[in-house]
Amino acid sequence: MTFVPEQLRDLHRALELPRAIEMRMLRLIRQGRISKWFSGLGQEAIAVGCTWALQQRDVIFPLHRNLGVWTTRAVPLRRLFCQLMGRAGGYTRGRDRTFHFGLPEHRIVGMISHLGAMLPVACGIGQAAQLRGDPHLALAFCGDGATREGDFHEALSLAGLWKLPVLFVVENNGYGLSTPVSEAVPIEDIASAAAGYAMPGEVVDGNDLLAVIAAVERAAQRARDGHGPTLLEMKTFRRRGHEEASGTKYVPKQLMVTWERRDPVDRFAAHLVREQILTQAQIEEVRQALAATVKDASEFALVQPAVQSTTHRESRAVYATAPSSRKKPSAPPQAQATRSLRYIDAISEGLHQVMEQDDRVLLMGQDVAEYGGVFKVTQGLFEKFGALRVRNTPIIESGAVGAAIGLALEGLRPVVEMQYADFIACAFNQIVNNLATTHYRWGAALNVTIRAPYGGNIGAGPFHSQSKEAWFCHVPGLKVVVPAMAIDAKGLLLAAIEDPNPVLFFEHKHLYRSVRGEVPEAALSQPLGTACTVRAGTDATVVTYGLGVHWALEEAEHLWREHGAEVEVVDLRTLVPWDKEHVMASVKKTNRFLVLHEATATGGFGAEIVATVMQMAFEHLDAPPVRVAAEDLPVPFSINLEREIFSAQSKLRPALEALLDY
Repeated sequence: MTFVPEQLRDLHRALELPRAIEMRMLRLIRQGRISKWFSGLGQEAIAVGCTWALQQRDVIFPLHRNLGVWTTRAVPLRRLFCQLMGRAGGYTRGRDRTFHFGLPEHRIVGMISHLGAMLPVACGIGQAAQLRGDPHLALAFCGDGATREGDFHEALSLAGLWKLPVLFVVENNGYGLSTPVSEAVPIEDIASAAAGYAMPGEVVDGNDLLAVIAAVERAAQRARDGHGPTLLEMKTFRRRGHEEASGTKYVPKQLMVTWERRDPVDRFAAHLVREQILTQAQIEEVRQALAATVKDASEFALVQPAVQSTTHRESRAVYATAPSSRKKPSAPPQAQATRSLRYIDAISEGLHQVMEQDDRVLLMGQDVAEYGGVFKVTQGLFEKFGALRVRNTPIIESGAVGAAIGLALEGLRPVVEMQYADFIACAFNQIVNNLATTHYRWGAALNVTIRAPYGGNIGAGPFHSQSKEAWFCHVPGLKVVVPAMAIDAKGLLLAAIEDPNPVLFFEHKHLYRSVRGEVPEAALSQPLGTACTVRAGTDATVVTYGLGVHWALEEAEHLWREHGAEVEVVDLRTLVPWDKEHVMASVKKTNRFLVLHEATATGGFGAEIVATVMQMAFEHLDAPPVRVAAEDLPVPFSINLEREIFSAQSKLRPALEALLDY
């Protein structure tokens, strides 16, 4: 791009503004008026240049040292300073720090602290553009250290495979916290890694503003032309500490002097003077004017009150509220035409119907397309809806969930299938630190459904049989659904996909083909968070979910036949949120209570239920509550060991008999 003088003067001002903020923040640190600052001094050309080279519709994923993204996108300074200083009026209402938030109106998506985590999210933005045929793209920053993280490689793998319009910008500033790049990265140029992912890689002088702009423009045009991603390595240097308290004593003095001479702000100003675009006096005028503007904004923020809130307000911010215009079923499920379906077929039918009705819904996962998934749940979807809506991913659980976040930010409704729930651990960071927290932190609703085939009783051993639902019940911002019946498998899946929040949908592998039931033909969703009584009784209550429901029904029938005991069985169906009122009503009726789950005992969700019942219904109990769960062991491969030693099923009958006899 050739710049006219007026554009160069505007570009100069854009470069000077983040430097003015840097100098102001460093002064405030020295004065003791603020306590923390992550400085990008000496790196401003990268953020400003990348942002300048893009279109307004393009989405940018900045990090701590990319202040120039926010200023170049004209984010209002007063409110930005309130955010930086944690005062009332900031964008996250005190819920997160500095640049850990997004501004949809400016097409900016902020970071989380876990390195590299936002790179797969950028792939989701690119995937949404590709799906819709839009010309916009995503640009994501990461540091040199983050290129060692799995998310970096998973994101590049996905972008290269699908030719996504994504620009990956590595800000190689010489150091991690105190570890030099030479001790962390085994190659001289990180850009050379691009060859392994079928994309070009380019090394750029990150302290040369015009070189940055030119490189980004080339890569952006390539992406818009449908040729896919580019890896740009911007060489620069971090002249301040990781944050100000860290200092820079570990940096050789001569290295610091060398990079001070290559300062991008002074360098660009000198270029403009040489080209007679500006005089040195005019440059000083710009700097003084910006310093005054920045001082005004910072002083405004410093006198704003501390953030105030209430428990109720904060709790309400954790989850997004479904739109009031949500369609209601024309008649209750019992009035609809039904037919008998297996559990697996109910899920498959639900996916078919929701994808027919809503073109925002798409499916991703390993082997979900032509192969139909390892359990054949998704069979036929690829042929019906095509390769852009039913996509096989590489073996990148974290990358797939991250991409789903990006898709949801663009208004789509991604469904991610984990091949086995056991493998969900590979996506743990994306789920619990990114997906779960986003709405609370900055108000973005993430409509992401993660389907996870889970559970044992099939002789599959420790890595294909686990029940890990309790991991996610501990994380605010997630919803957790565990259907036991075919009707619920369909109805709750439809509700999960409609819900504007992230939902983990656990499907029991053993139930796929062993359970049948009457299922409405229509695409009717059931509300999340409602339990149901699947067998009425008066002598004791069993609260359970998933495969445990079928175990409990079997034992309740046995106790009725052998002893005339009437055991009530309550199927929770949803663990987060769980239906406390329904459970309490049952316990107050029967006065005896047992909680059952297939998962191991320690830290299991049953303990949460018992604790709540003891708080809310203690005076109604005629016996101590009983908890029945699996042994605290990995799931054994031998089906005999699993059923006779590990499984909760073998412990249920004696536990129920003891409860009734107490």
